[in-house]
Amino acid sequence: MPTLHTVNKSPFERSAFISALNHLRPGDALLMIEDGVLGARKASAFAALLESTTKIGSVYALAPDLAARGITEADVIVGVKLVDYGGFVDLVTRHDRTQAWL
Repeated sequence: MPTLHTVNKSPFERSAFISALNHLRPGDALLMIEDGVLGARKASAFAALLESTTKIGSVYALAPDLAARGITEADVIVGVKLVDYGGFVDLVTRHDRTQAWL
């Protein structure tokens, strides 16, 4: 059963980001929202880990939250797909369960 993992906290202040990545299984997806989108930036301390995660499961970032933090699409790690609010809803409906990492 595929799971959608959502992370809303900055990886620089909480361990939820790493916990979510450690629990990601083939077929699962990770969605970064709110301050969680800070983990999607190129050249961050988490870039290599997140890039390798894109080979295990799908990785998404909520585009409006990126924009609200001044992060452009060019700043985002290759392999991270951007979604809008409708895309967020689609991800929830395509997965059997959603795990929010706080």
